[in-house]
Amino acid sequence: MRLCPYTKQREEIVANALRAVASELRLIDAADLIALLRLECHSNLSDLVASAAELFFQPGTVNFGIGGDYRLDWGTTPEVTLDLELKPDGMTVFARLTLLESHGALEINHIVFDDPSPDPDENTALLANSLQASAFAGGEMPPAAMA
Repeated sequence: MRLCPYTKQREEIVANALRAVASELRLIDAADLIALLRLECHSNLSDLVASAAELFFQPGTVNFGIGGDYRLDWGTTPEVTLDLELKPDGMTVFARLTLLESHGALEINHIVFDDPSPDPDENTALLANSLQASAFAGGEMPPAAMA
């Protein structure tokens, strides 16, 4: 995604929303995720992402984006990257979730707002509110992410 003044804030909002999903996905052995990526078992990966997300989001909100990558070299820690599509009401977010041994990282590639506002701050607020509305009560985002 072309970086803009709102990129970092939006990535923080999405990363905070997906924190629990990333933790669930990190419970899967990295070798299994790498094997599924390498063998292009996209439906299996889609099921794993859906299973991790269903604990925290309404069905269909977080989806595997039919792609990913991995880094695995001798003497290094595995790194698995999964393409995700988030579809809260009013938008679609295309992102890449990188899973590492002890944490994850998120990068937004593109956001498509169904009815974008000319004010980027309103679009950022819509992103936060839509993700909050798509989350189950137990998976609420921290108030700091709602700024």
